[in-house]
Amino acid sequence: MGNWQLEVFRMAVYISFPVGLFYFFNQPSFFENWMMEKRERIFPAVDPNAQKIIDDYIEHLEIKQERQWIAAQQAKKASQA
Repeated sequence: MGNWQLEVFRMAVYISFPVGLFYFFNQPSFFENWMMEKRERIFPAVDPNAQKIIDDYIEHLEIKQERQWIAAQQAKKASQA
């Protein structure tokens, strides 16, 4: 066993090693490029043509649902009369 200086040194290493790793690996410059590449792969840029197709299809579905609702309301009125 060592004396108290060795114990103080060991305790300093036990505390400073994880704190140092935390400080080093949590620097934005360390993983900024890596994160940007992942973000671009997961969330690609929106294609305006694809967005227009999606918007047109949503509008088509909304019109179709509205027509079905109107037809159901008219059928309901006709059955009540």
